[in-house]
Amino acid sequence: MRIPGDAEIRALHERHAPTREAFERVWTHSEIVCRIAEQIGGDGLDMALVRAGCLLHDIGVYRLEPDDHYVRHGLLGYELLAGAGLPETLRRFCAHHTGVGITRDDVSRQRLPLPAGDYLAETGEEELVMYADKFHSKSTPPRFVSAATFAVNVSRFGADKVERFTSLVDRFGEPDLDALAAEYGHAVT
Repeated sequence: MRIPGDAEIRALHERHAPTREAFERVWTHSEIVCRIAEQIGGDGLDMALVRAGCLLHDIGVYRLEPDDHYVRHGLLGYELLAGAGLPETLRRFCAHHTGVGITRDDVSRQRLPLPAGDYLAETGEEELVMYADKFHSKSTPPRFVSAATFAVNVSRFGADKVERFTSLVDRFGEPDLDALAAEYGHAVT
């Protein structure tokens, strides 16, 4: 499988971003997620694939309508990348990175606007992208999120989600957010 490079992925973002501001917000977040993933790494993982996954994972944000539930951005990104002719391996980074994974039961119980199914990271590369994404938020203003803060935030979705996140912390470790926060000027919460 050919993995697109940064310039090709950036051009895809620029082509689909509705505004320059939206592009800057999503692209900067994607670059930060990539920096976090590369910092914590993963033995035996294809880091070129991880890089592409980090840079592509949130591209569906551009397709959200004002009344859309944010959880839909992963599926919208999956569809956007399918339309661009990118392979399933890359499309999965979009649809399988939300939270610490969405199960068929989550879709039903929470009445999520997604087709019934599991949206779980299955490969080590997908897990690393999903995990690295938890440490930065595109909120206004953007911010870095500590492991402790994320664990509290995800607890509202159940103890199983906290356990899943804790297992990822144990596997990958916690990134050093202070240097990135200083570089980007985003607070750590």
